[in-house]
Amino acid sequence: MNTRIDSNQKIIPYLWFPGQAEEAANFYVATFSAIGGSGNGGGQSTVGHIARYGEAASEVSGIPEGTAMTIEFQLAGQDFIALNGGPEFSFTPAISFFVSCKTAAQVDQLWQVFSEGGETLMPLDAYPFSEKFGWLNDKFGVSWQLVVAPSSQPIIPFLMFVGEQHGKAEEAINFYTSLFDNAGITSLQRYGPGQGEPEGTLMPSQFKLAGQDFMAMDSALEHNFTFTEATSFFVNCESQDEVDELWKKFTAEGEEGPCGWLKDRYGVSWQIIPTVLMEMLSDEDAARAERVAQAMLQMKKINVAELEAAYNN
Repeated sequence: MNTRIDSNQKIIPYLWFPGQAEEAANFYVATFSAIGGSGNGGGQSTVGHIARYGEAASEVSGIPEGTAMTIEFQLAGQDFIALNGGPEFSFTPAISFFVSCKTAAQVDQLWQVFSEGGETLMPLDAYPFSEKFGWLNDKFGVSWQLVVAPSSQPIIPFLMFVGEQHGKAEEAINFYTSLFDNAGITSLQRYGPGQGEPEGTLMPSQFKLAGQDFMAMDSALEHNFTFTEATSFFVNCESQDEVDELWKKFTAEGEEGPCGWLKDRYGVSWQIIPTVLMEMLSDEDAARAERVAQAMLQMKKINVAELEAAYNN
């Protein structure tokens, strides 16, 4: 399939795979389709537009021209993008996806598929907060939390602040919610005395960005991982002004990267991308799209005027 998915989702999880993006997207779509989304909130699961490496991107990446570069897909009605990249980055449980299911049977179905070739982080069992819950990495390394729980958004990105970032979850939530419209804190849950974590740090807590649910928590346990570029958040921006504003705020105490990528002050990766860029890159005129790609590869923060000049030659 090579059609764009019609969606108004502003922030899209973006997953970097070492050459397995198309396989992974098809695997996830088939898995969620088999149980009817997540069983909680509906929504289709489908593969959408596939963009391929052109000459310029191929030269930079070393990936053969014509190879699938990005695959847009939906799971339970929610947008994701998969990238075929190199082996530079690995997924870690610092960012996982919290999947709310209506029934324990649906949790069992997902667990059975995701656990094959994967790694268990918390065994599938009954816990005080749910009749059935489990946390695991799938065979591609992507981390999932599966739970029986009501939710209007079946799949929620979940950020865990560990190591040097431990204790900063609440600060990060306040920072992120200050950047977007239709944003705010849904619930903050703190550890109390005797709960095995420093008192006052965050238990799993929920917030909204651009109308979308996110979760975050602190963990003082010794972990050998943190945030990596393997999972980033792709932000659709309507104008150069919005790109400029978000770029300035996200990179304050953060780190600029190429092609609209950045790391914020907590090490979380974001892509600040004007919607016009994706329209240009998917233009039917391959020469135009290639000129835009070449221009983009020279940029850190995306400059719309320069993209338009390249597009119009």
